[in-house]
Amino acid sequence: MFTNYKYSVTDRFLRYVQIDTQSDPLSASFPSTAKQKDLARLLVQELQAIGVTDAELDEHGYVYATIPANTDKTVPVICLCSHMDTSSDCSGTNVKPIIHRAYDGSDIVLPDDPSQVIRAAEHPYLLQKKGNDIITASGTTLLGADNKAGVAAIMDAARFLLQHPGIRHGAIRILFTPDEETGRGVEKLDMTKLGAQYGYTLDGGELGSLEDETFSADGVKITIQGVGIHPGTAKGKLVSAIKIAGEIVAALPTDRLSPETTEGREGFIHPVRIHGTVEQAEIDFIIRDFVTAELANHEQLLRGIMEKVLLRYPEASAIFAVNPQYRNMKEVLDQHPQVCAHAETAIRRAGVEPLRMIIRGGTDGSRLSFMGLPCPNIFTGEMALHSKHEYVSIQDMQKAVETIVHLVQVWEEEAR
Repeated sequence: MFTNYKYSVTDRFLRYVQIDTQSDPLSASFPSTAKQKDLARLLVQELQAIGVTDAELDEHGYVYATIPANTDKTVPVICLCSHMDTSSDCSGTNVKPIIHRAYDGSDIVLPDDPSQVIRAAEHPYLLQKKGNDIITASGTTLLGADNKAGVAAIMDAARFLLQHPGIRHGAIRILFTPDEETGRGVEKLDMTKLGAQYGYTLDGGELGSLEDETFSADGVKITIQGVGIHPGTAKGKLVSAIKIAGEIVAALPTDRLSPETTEGREGFIHPVRIHGTVEQAEIDFIIRDFVTAELANHEQLLRGIMEKVLLRYPEASAIFAVNPQYRNMKEVLDQHPQVCAHAETAIRRAGVEPLRMIIRGGTDGSRLSFMGLPCPNIFTGEMALHSKHEYVSIQDMQKAVETIVHLVQVWEEEAR
């Protein structure tokens, strides 16, 4: 099917990563940064150019588009989704992508900052890609493979399907979202307008991976009220909210329940931001576990630490606020086994062995699943995310394109 096909996924990817779409977790606006719409507008133009006539960008930064059904069967409407923003953890300004043709298995020195070296010994998956064409950034920014590899794969698959009308499929909804990296990616999404019954995010890593399980996640904000006064006359009066915040963080477990001491399905309590003044300080935490009920236990432990520290400062007070973020999508996907089963079939048809994996994180699919759109995550090849060492295999992206095409065929074949 793809023997003589000239993939566009690489050219698209190289074009997309040079557009700065970094989101901002501290912004109250939506999307959190206006520049995310720069890519969104380009995607609408490119979709229209390949024949997707209803492609549109809404006020919130979502791109919606449809590839109409070309079968008489009643096929569920499938959504293909990727996010356009890149992480705030590393600069996304002036990304310079570099293709390393026929990667030879050696360390990759990034030219704009030779101290940045992607060491093969530290990236076992990269060693598996020996002989592939690898794309990296130049050493001063992230690459943006998370998730522009997914965006590019969906765009190329759409192009392929429109060029090959003999491939039967139901209606396909394309969705590109802003602000996935802030955890707000589907906050303003119009599910009625989307009109899909099942979905897939293209936001996974290793070739063949199919992720159907994520963390369940809460955010916690502790707001500490101290007593401010001029330091020259502060004896016996000043109570520093900053120092209290520091004591709370220092009292967290050091041998467990932290990202640096956990793996697999182990959860954690993780302080991600601390800011304030002597009079008032805030600590933001993310709480994660694969068992939703465990979140409450982790939060009770954190609350107990806060209360124990405050006992030493009777003039201070604190507010402990929990913000539910997303839940383990497996709770929904287990009720719709055909969604992952069809994806596994599609991956096999692309000539790859499927790998069921868990995500120590979340995707838009986590929230979409609980919004009525069961939505696992399919590979794109994006690796070493949110860092200057991010990379992606061109061949992995091409296999993601093939998987998408096979996937919509499987849904049509299984329909009655």
